[in-house]
Amino acid sequence: MVTMHLVIGTTLAATNLGAGIWGGWAWYRDRPTVGFWYLLRVAQTSVVVQVMVGGILVVGDHVAPDDLHYLYGVLPIMVSLLAEGARGGVAEHELEGLDFHALPRSRQAAIAAVIARRETGIMAVSALVVFGLAVRAALTSTL
Repeated sequence: MVTMHLVIGTTLAATNLGAGIWGGWAWYRDRPTVGFWYLLRVAQTSVVVQVMVGGILVVGDHVAPDDLHYLYGVLPIMVSLLAEGARGGVAEHELEGLDFHALPRSRQAAIAAVIARRETGIMAVSALVVFGLAVRAALTSTL
């Protein structure tokens, strides 16, 4: 189980780094990309699986050498949830007070592009934060 925790942690770090870089690049170039969202979902899934495996280790009396390991192990799921909440607020903010369907198609497309870019930026930053937390978690453990 400890080896599985290590492998999933490595996957978590790699996928979040990849999603953060890909999303950051897409945000910077203002070019939406569907692939980023697929990689992000894989990265987020790895976070959930890692927390579950870590929980099984804790219940099985495995003790990390540093208590900070537990904090760095749980924070990524909190970061992901907060980012999803912030992402959900982007569309609400942009559409507040608008009758979207009454707008011309070109204006609708422009608003959708702004929403997509902001959502990508938020999620890319969250993936990079999760990557940093994963690295820090690894440094507090001698698994």
